[in-house]
Amino acid sequence: MGFELGLEARIAALIAPSLEDMGYEIVRIALLGRERRTLQIMADRADGALISIEDCERISHTVSAILDVEDPMSGAWTLEVSSAGIDRPLCRVKDWNRFSGHKARVEMDVPLNGRKRFSGVVLGADDKVARMVLDDGVEVVLPLSEIRSARLVLTDALIEACAPVVPPSLKDPDQDEQRQDLETHLRHKPNKPKKGRSPSRGYQRH
Repeated sequence: MGFELGLEARIAALIAPSLEDMGYEIVRIALLGRERRTLQIMADRADGALISIEDCERISHTVSAILDVEDPMSGAWTLEVSSAGIDRPLCRVKDWNRFSGHKARVEMDVPLNGRKRFSGVVLGADDKVARMVLDDGVEVVLPLSEIRSARLVLTDALIEACAPVVPPSLKDPDQDEQRQDLETHLRHKPNKPKKGRSPSRGYQRH
C-alpha cells in the first residue's frame, strides 16, 4: 500500500503543474489492478464549471504525453479521466470546507466509538480531522488519516448549490441529455498498450 501511495504521489507531482496551467485541479488519483493497471484521475475545473468530455480529452492527452516521457509505470496500463461530479468524493480538506452544510456518508478504516459508517451533515475540516453532525444529532470528529471513503449525498440542496457554476447549455430545457450530466460522471478512457502496439481510444459515459 505504501508503494502504491508513493507512486500515486509521484504521478501527481508529474502532471499537476501542467494541469494547473490548463485550468484544472486534481481531486483524486488512484491506481487499480496489478497485471494491467488502471490509472484513475478525477479532476475539477478551477473556475468551478462542470467538466465536459472535451475537458476530459484535453486532460487525457496531456497526462498521456507526460507519462509516456516519464514512464513511471511499467507494462500496459489504462488511463481513466473523470469529472468529480456533484455527489463527489470528499478527498481534500478544501472539499470538506467547500461543501459544509451538505449531507455525506463516510466509511472508516478502523471503528470509531464502535462504528465504521457515518451519515450526516458536513461541518468542515482542518489538516487532521473532519467534522460532521450525524443524522441523530450527535457531532463527531473523524481523523482524516483513518477515513477509507467519504462521498456527498445527492440532494436537491446540493444540486441547487452547484447550479450557479453549471454552463448555460446544461440549463436549457431542450438539452435533456446534457442536463443528465449533472448527475453522472464523464469519462474518457484511452488505452495505453504494451510497446509495439497501436493505442486505441474511446469515450464512455456512466
